[in-house]
Amino acid sequence: MSIRTSPVIPGFGLTLGYTLFYLSFLVLIPLGALFVKTTELSWDQFIAIISSARVLAALKLSFLTALGAALLNGIIGTLLAWVLVRYSFTGRKLIEALIDLPFALPTAVAGIALTALYAPNGMIGQFATSLGFKIAYSPLGITLALTFVTLPFVVRTLQPVLADIPREVEEAASCLGAKPFQVFRHVLVPALVPAWLTGFALAFARGVGEYGSVIFIAGNMPMKTEILPLLIMVKLDQYDYAAATAIGVLMLVVAFILLLLINLLQRYIRAH
Repeated sequence: MSIRTSPVIPGFGLTLGYTLFYLSFLVLIPLGALFVKTTELSWDQFIAIISSARVLAALKLSFLTALGAALLNGIIGTLLAWVLVRYSFTGRKLIEALIDLPFALPTAVAGIALTALYAPNGMIGQFATSLGFKIAYSPLGITLALTFVTLPFVVRTLQPVLADIPREVEEAASCLGAKPFQVFRHVLVPALVPAWLTGFALAFARGVGEYGSVIFIAGNMPMKTEILPLLIMVKLDQYDYAAATAIGVLMLVVAFILLLLINLLQRYIRAH
């Protein structure tokens, strides 16, 4: 006689129902309201808003700096994850805590600290000024702020994947005559690329919508260092809610398309 055990989690139907309910309540309904609000504008008005020079400049700045920060973290984060997984050393736990600090630190505090450091009269910014360029109040400063905020996404995504790669596989490849670069290229890279793309996508998505850590170091000069989230806040302060939602829809659609392309690339790499 077989004994039927009850599952810990409810059946598929009930679980799926709760999942769809919370997803709709927290994500789909707010995003749907965003699109509904833009219906107050005619199509010509909507196009005029999102195609204005100021909006396009802010869109370009936001996405390029987020892309630069995600790529930079893709390199630095990979090195950090490698060191934390493959080596044991004094101070390792301290480095682990420092990596997670951007998760716990209010982004406005990070923005103030970075601005004080990289401003023309700051500890590092004064040296940059003497060399003829500036860090704060420029796209470079925005990229550094986004790099600070998004670093944990890449490191924490790669760490478990690196830890799960058996050392025996690398040793076997070396015994068969593979050189270190060949081991890295043919053994480690195929396992790391999907996780790397996931970390990159998370860092990029966070960077596109980041506000608190950027507004202080950006300088917020229209057409130069004004990010798209700040422009949305400007429209809200002017009680131009329709324009704010139109810019939000533009930001949402572009971000969704880019993330979808990254996910499709990740799926293609896993399949091949």
